[in-house]
Amino acid sequence: MAGVPQKTRRERTVFAASDENVMMKQIQATHAPDGREFSVKLLLQIVEDIFHRATPAPGITDFVQHQGSHQAQLYELEEKVLQNGFNEMIDMLSHTISKISCEMSCKCSGGGDAHATTLAIFNLVSNYSWDAKVVVALAAFALNYGEFWLVSQLYLTNPLAKAVALLKQLPEIIERAEALKPKFEALTNLIRAMTDVAKCIVEFKELPSQYITPDTPEMLTATAHIPTAVYWTIRSIVACTSQIVGLTGMGHEYIASTTEAWELSGLAYKVSNIHSHLVKQLTLCFQHIDEKRHHEAYLTLVRLLESVHIDNMKILKALIYAKDDQLPLFDGSTKKRASLDLLRRKSVLLLISDLEPSQEELLMLQQMYSEAREQPGRAESQYEIVWLPVMDRSTPWNETKKKQYEDFQSSMPWYSVYQPSLLDVAVIRYIKEVWHFNKKALLVVLDPQGKVVNPNAIHMMWIWGSLAFPFTSLREEGLWKEETWKIDLLADNIDPALSSWIQQGKFICLYGGEDIEWIRKFTATAKAVAKDARIQLEMLYVGKSNPKEKARKINGVIVNENLSHVLPDLTLIWFFWVRLESMWHSKVQHQRTADNDPIMQEIMTMLSFDGSDQGWAVISKGSDEMAKAKGDTILKSFVDFESWKQSAEVKGFLPALNDHLHELHSPSHCNRLILPGATGSIPERIVCAECGRPMEKFIMYRCCTD
Repeated sequence: MAGVPQKTRRERTVFAASDENVMMKQIQATHAPDGREFSVKLLLQIVEDIFHRATPAPGITDFVQHQGSHQAQLYELEEKVLQNGFNEMIDMLSHTISKISCEMSCKCSGGGDAHATTLAIFNLVSNYSWDAKVVVALAAFALNYGEFWLVSQLYLTNPLAKAVALLKQLPEIIERAEALKPKFEALTNLIRAMTDVAKCIVEFKELPSQYITPDTPEMLTATAHIPTAVYWTIRSIVACTSQIVGLTGMGHEYIASTTEAWELSGLAYKVSNIHSHLVKQLTLCFQHIDEKRHHEAYLTLVRLLESVHIDNMKILKALIYAKDDQLPLFDGSTKKRASLDLLRRKSVLLLISDLEPSQEELLMLQQMYSEAREQPGRAESQYEIVWLPVMDRSTPWNETKKKQYEDFQSSMPWYSVYQPSLLDVAVIRYIKEVWHFNKKALLVVLDPQGKVVNPNAIHMMWIWGSLAFPFTSLREEGLWKEETWKIDLLADNIDPALSSWIQQGKFICLYGGEDIEWIRKFTATAKAVAKDARIQLEMLYVGKSNPKEKARKINGVIVNENLSHVLPDLTLIWFFWVRLESMWHSKVQHQRTADNDPIMQEIMTMLSFDGSDQGWAVISKGSDEMAKAKGDTILKSFVDFESWKQSAEVKGFLPALNDHLHELHSPSHCNRLILPGATGSIPERIVCAECGRPMEKFIMYRCCTD
């Protein structure tokens, strides 16, 4: 490297051998901020404009005709100058910027070492904060850099630029543009890295003090690294200035040398690493701020929902979207965006689910909602439903998710939020922590004043439909007082024929299970007994909870062999069992148990039937007495009909059947009660519906495939 000037070799030696700890002690000794403030960010924007518009290109033709910013860009620059008192700021800083610019130009052309020049600049900016130091130094470099490229870009078209270019030897530089390409690329990369670090440091300064303080661990770590980052940025500014000065004053030998490009690349690598570290720390600070903001928003939401309001607008805006510049709802009936104002002073049911709500739940809810809307004058139709989708923020919001959401949204006849992002993180936290949402859909009821009158009315909806309006806990208690255990409550209108069978005084048998051989034997025997007892018996198969393909096949066999009536749609089988589970949860919410509530005892018996592996049957006449038993017991009773036939003629069919079932009852039994763990709260103590003893609790994991 005989052709490399002594200055460059000397700088490399200082750069390689310098002790960073000693250097940083020297730099810290210059730091004496006096509290002066100015818009550092605005100055940095002007500097960025210079770097952006002065970006060098490799060929001669690119150096030429690179002039003339678009008018829009000029206006943009003028806007920046006019805002935030830019002129006053420059009045305050221009002297310092000029001094630094001269310091760098003189020292870099005189062969001084980079650290000494850097230290001299730190002395000139000793009274400024760390972010101001780095931006003022960048502004001084931008002055030299911008002037160099301004002349380069205009020298072929502007006589003044041409004359200046000749004195600066720029034509020779431009003619050798290809040879200089590595230098310019290294220079551009380093400038980009320096600007990135400066922006990062400014961002630290602008972090909101109400959410993050200087003694926050994340901030303390950043603060410890910022002086080093500022040092290496200003050191890099000195190296870049050396390049520009070298180009205009060192002649052909300097132009031909590639050593400086390596020098700049080494600095760019170091400064980029510093930037990466600062960005990681800044991300941690942002996370801390977000947590603080979300916690503050959460507490505000808690207070708001505990307060009394004249209408529901404050609550709905806090839950769905606090700003007034958007239409946050999507109206399922018109398929258009809608305002929250349409819900003012109405009872609102918030349907809360994830982005994959149960199809069965949606179908049944749509049916109930549509039935309520058919008679708009009725009191029980005076409510609105709004779907709030709780989205997992860790899952990316891509086109597939968007399409999935829009498909669900368009299938719903009620309101929904226009997009899931309109639910704030604090709202989702509230939904999970206060309303205990955990995958299973909830219906949270707000009265016309926005007060939560039921944290989950889904059970009421499944049991009584829209008749449960206004869906309050008080209404739930009142409805239970009116109920007795009979076929109407058990089966509701699960099949249109049920009502007419009840009116005609027919015997109705609901049965279930998945043992097709037992189903064949039981239906044949029951029909024979009905004929012998001269009673009208209608049989309806209601399957098993969580019906899948197996239930569809059994339905097909029953229909093909004409064994009994079936529920044609698997959704209806699902609904039969979900209503029973809802009755159980509703009773539990009102502190009812099998010990103190006869209806609860019957509900638990039905759920125990479903929990067993065998069939079962319930037989009723009209709305009167019922008989019920597990599969083997009820089948044996019918097989033994001759032994209690006479009693049936005297007492009646159902009383005689119940007597016979009582005789067959064995004290040894095993009942299983299977409840979906995600629905509601599961009490610690549950007693057996058959013997009243506490049941043992197990945890079961089940896959829902057949």
